[in-house]
Amino acid sequence: MTIPLACQEQLLPGADLIQKYALATSLGYDAIELRGGGELGLARRLPELRRARAAGVVMPTVCVEMDHFIGDFDPERSRDAVRNLRSQLSVIAELGGLGAMTPAAWGMFSRRLPPFEPPRSAAGDRQVLVDALGELGEHARAEGVLLLLEPLNRYEDHMVNRLDDAAALCAAVGLPSVRVGADTFHMNIEEDDVHRALRAAAPYLAHVQVSDSNRLQPGAGHLDWPALVRTLLEIDYQGWLALECRLRGDPVRALHQAATVLRHASPRQVAA
Repeated sequence: MTIPLACQEQLLPGADLIQKYALATSLGYDAIELRGGGELGLARRLPELRRARAAGVVMPTVCVEMDHFIGDFDPERSRDAVRNLRSQLSVIAELGGLGAMTPAAWGMFSRRLPPFEPPRSAAGDRQVLVDALGELGEHARAEGVLLLLEPLNRYEDHMVNRLDDAAALCAAVGLPSVRVGADTFHMNIEEDDVHRALRAAAPYLAHVQVSDSNRLQPGAGHLDWPALVRTLLEIDYQGWLALECRLRGDPVRALHQAATVLRHASPRQVAA
């Protein structure tokens, strides 16, 4: 079997999603992962997104793209992130997609940089996240989609760095609509053993974003893609591999290289 591939929309040349999708499918991808900006940006794109869906564009997921997130220290900014994610969940549901992906926060605080101690306790961090994930999880369940919590590396976030951190929050919320979204770049930094981490998180794992060890396209770094894909197949992973990376070289050639690497990493079933 093979795992279906998606490519984030900003990586694809093209005047609109219909053109981008035509290029994506010609390069070996099956879908486009959307980016969801603040100020209800994804909802404002609904006319464009509806046209794309009517034309056959597959859009399974949206990745939040804002300057504040659900774990923000400022309660108002945290509430606004929740408001935006509620909207994104509703939009992706209308598009027939899987769900919306968000980190706890990005670029807000790192224990690896001065002043080293965050202004909120670990218990306070957890409560803010559980409350936000619970509200969003209920909304996601009502819409028939998933909220996907993405761990980031220690330099980009201090709250949720590993798959087990995210899985523990999913367990605390206790909703089947709140699941883990993994990213191979962050896993390469944070996990002692990426394969063991994937196996342990398997009951909660619903989405995987891919880039190589250097944040470039798969094949441009040192990750072992056949081994990683084999582990996903062994745990019966049912989701997507969504390309989220920087591109080295000509964009079209780089995208084709990444798809080729990922396709070759997936063993195909052979008819008897």
